[in-house]
Order: sequence, then C-alpha cells, then structure tokens
Amino acid sequence: MKDKPLNIVVIQVDQMSAQALSLYGHKVVQTPHLERLASDGTVFTNSYCNFPLCVPSRVSMLAGRYPNAINIWDNATEMPAAIPTLSHYLRNLGYHTVLSGKMHFIGPDQLHGFNERTTTDIYPSNFAWTPNWVVGERYRPTGINMRAVVDSGLCVRSLQIDYDEEVEFASIQKIHDLARYCQEKPFMLWISFTHPHSPYITTEEFWSRYNHDDVEMPEVPEMSLEEMDVMSRWLHYAHGGDLHNVTEEHILTARHAYFGMCSYLDDKVGRILDALAQTNLDSNTAILFTSDHGEMLGERGMWFKQSFYEWSVTVPLIIKIPGLQAKPQVKKLASLVDLLPTLADIASSGKDLDAVSPLDGNSLVPLMSGTEMNWNNRVISEYTGEGVNAPCRMVRRDDMKYIYTHGHPELLYNLADDPNELKNLAGDQKYADIEKSLRAELLTNWNPDSIFDSCIESQKERLFIQKVTDGVPNWAYCAKSGDDKRYVRNESAVGTKAKARYPYVEPTPFLKQ
Repeated sequence: MKDKPLNIVVIQVDQMSAQALSLYGHKVVQTPHLERLASDGTVFTNSYCNFPLCVPSRVSMLAGRYPNAINIWDNATEMPAAIPTLSHYLRNLGYHTVLSGKMHFIGPDQLHGFNERTTTDIYPSNFAWTPNWVVGERYRPTGINMRAVVDSGLCVRSLQIDYDEEVEFASIQKIHDLARYCQEKPFMLWISFTHPHSPYITTEEFWSRYNHDDVEMPEVPEMSLEEMDVMSRWLHYAHGGDLHNVTEEHILTARHAYFGMCSYLDDKVGRILDALAQTNLDSNTAILFTSDHGEMLGERGMWFKQSFYEWSVTVPLIIKIPGLQAKPQVKKLASLVDLLPTLADIASSGKDLDAVSPLDGNSLVPLMSGTEMNWNNRVISEYTGEGVNAPCRMVRRDDMKYIYTHGHPELLYNLADDPNELKNLAGDQKYADIEKSLRAELLTNWNPDSIFDSCIESQKERLFIQKVTDGVPNWAYCAKSGDDKRYVRNESAVGTKAKARYPYVEPTPFLKQ
C-alpha cells in the first residue's frame, strides 16, 4: 500500500444474501457493477454477519465486538455512546468520517464517532421495536410478516426508493465535496442503502431486466411444522406464516422483484464508482462492499433474516485496496466484526491497532495478500431479537456448523457434504467429539441463562419507557427540518413501507412478463 493514507468508501446494503449474487454463483441475478468492483479486488466467499438483524449487526460491526459483549440484544437496543467505534479509531488516525444513509442507531447519540451525517435515518431511533418474550412467539414489534411476500410485485415509487434516491444523491455530492475540500486529510465515507430489504417491490425498469420464466423456485422447498427445528417454528409463527396462503406465484413474484431490487442497487454502486473515478479519487481510495445480513428468500419456506441458515446469515464481502497485490478470492471464514480491524489496518498502512477495548475480529488484509498463515477459521453469530423466546447462537468452524437454541435440541451440519443443511448430525456418534468441541466453543464467554435474564429485564424497562413517553422524543437524526417526521418512525415497518408504495395495490396481482 502507498505511504499516503488511503481514503475509504464503504458501501453497505440491507438484507442482501450472498447467494443471490452472480459473484457467489447465482445464474440469474445481474450485478455487473459489483462484478466490476470485484475484478479489481477480493471476494470473500464465506463471510458472515454476527447477528442476523439490522441494529445488532451494525452495532457489532462498528464496535468490532460480538453483540452480547456490549449488551446489544435486538432492534431496539441503545448503543452506549461510551463504546468506541471504527469511526473513533479512524478519527484517531487523522480521518474525517462521514455517514450517508441508514445505520439505525437507537438513542440520543446518532453519530457514534462520525464527524457528520448527510441524511436522516429510515427507521425508529427509539424503543418502538422492543421485543417482548413474555408475550411469546407471535409478538411482532417491527411488523415483519408474510404480507411482504403476498403483496410483492411492481410499483412506480416506494418509501425505500425515496430513501435510497436521497442517499445516492447525498453520497455522490459528498464525494465531490470531499474531492474539493478534504485534500489535506484522508476520509472515510460510509454509504448505507436500505435496498434490497423487504417488502419485495420494484419498478418496471428493474422488473423488466428479468424474464419471469428464468426466476427459479427455492432450491429447498417449504418444510412442514414437524420438519422444522424449534427456532424455525418460532420464526414461522412470528412472521405470520400461519396467517397467509403463500402460493407458488407469490414466491416467484417476490423473488423476481428481489432480483430487480438487487439490480437497482447495483446501478447505484456503478454511479458511486463512476463518481470516484471522475474526481480522481479511485486510485487512492479503498472500497468495501457488504450487507448487514442476508435474506432467506423462500428457502425452506422461510423469508427475511433472523435465522442461522446460510441464506440469512451469510453476507457478500468485496474489498478493493489500491496498491495491494491481492488474491481475487478468499475462502477462509470471515465476519463483520473483522471490519473494524481491517479498516484500521488500511488506514494505518499495516500498523498494529492500539485498541482501547477488546475486539473480537481481526484484519482481513493479510488474507487478501496471502500472508496470514494462522487464521482462526471460525465465525460466530447470535440471536436474541424478536421472533424467538430464548437466546440462540451459532458457531461455524471450517465446514462444521453448530446451532444452539437454549433449552431445545441442537443442530449440527457438515456444509461440505450438506450445503443445504438438511441432515442434522447432532447426536451422531461419529461426530460426538466435534459436537462437544463446538458446543464448548460456543458457550465460552456466553452464558445463555444470564443472557435470558438480561434480555427480559431490558425488554421490560424499554417497553415501560416507550409506553409512558409515547415514543417522544424519537431521537431521529435531522439532516434538515422535518426529517424526524419522515420515513418509518414509530410505525410498523412492513405496513408503513407497503402503504408508501405508489400506486398502492392490495394485494398485487401476479405479474408475469
């Protein structure tokens, strides 16, 4: 890498599964601009989120720590302002840091180390989406339900399009501003879109890029309640799977629209890359692309995230570092807690990070350059959010994945032989030593009994505060007057976003080109 510090641009998307991209083997989805980025960078083929839900995943990523280590439990948990983030570390290295778009911070601190933000956020910043495990499996504070699938299809405009158009405009404008006025110090610009998050709706332009007959059904069909593991049954009811008749036409339409949403996002990536080239910043700017979590997209009959199955818990990860002789592909296991040490490594040209708190990740730069010889080939993900009733955790080491649902049967898969995770090996004597080892590894520094108690106590406190204050103040970041009233604040996400679709049609008829 060059002696002069590199600028950094992070492009983050929301609910994009790695398996839905051509870079990861999908034969239908068209994302030429991501392929363009990957052609000059490194694709991590086994990258994971550390919590398959927006807020905890993003907090964990920014802090470089597992969510439970900093008491982050769900989509309405406040991130303490005292926790150092990657923005603090980069500012300590002389960087100017900018956030453009979604980060879903909860609480009064809406910067968490960033020097500035260019837009408001899209979702509530208060405790409106607090889970309630006492109520049980059908409590849906965020409104996630199968309407997003049943009502999928076409629109002229949607709330998500409104938001991402604003994010793109502000981000490209900021690129030009940084090129003009930030020449003396390096910068990090974090650009965060809400696509391709459900509901699954797109415009005619992006729908028409795909032939409907090319859209395939999920590889693993819907499972019966008897075939589901406990966590999957919880999510089935939490998502209202028993309240809607989801037909094959609904599934194909939702997947078709999701493919269009991916292409919509890919076009934005292309324009960001063009802006960096036009301002002559591309030769001195490292670029990282990823998502906060994946999307089941109908596999096993499951949708959205919140699960530890591969479509939900894996994320795309592409990193381009100018001047680095990098491998085009890395197969070692990586996760989002690795981003803080990776970006600090890029910013400091390889100097050791003087961390002021313990970090759970490691720099990915040595993997890219091929100099890392002793990589701990393990990833951990956890879940304590809405839809479940007990702490859940997953560990993958090499090809073996172990899933723990507190108080319920365990799951063990050999992903090399069983990539669709259909054969549970837990209890098989041939794998007894592996199961025992992974269980011990998963439970290290993670006590499910105490975590359960902490979650219940935190939920009670936040639900009480939300009730007596009626969500005021909502702490929404205001880039301009009126931002605290825009997008989704205290309302149900799916309901609000669906009604913000124009024209609003309920339900959307089957759309076949």
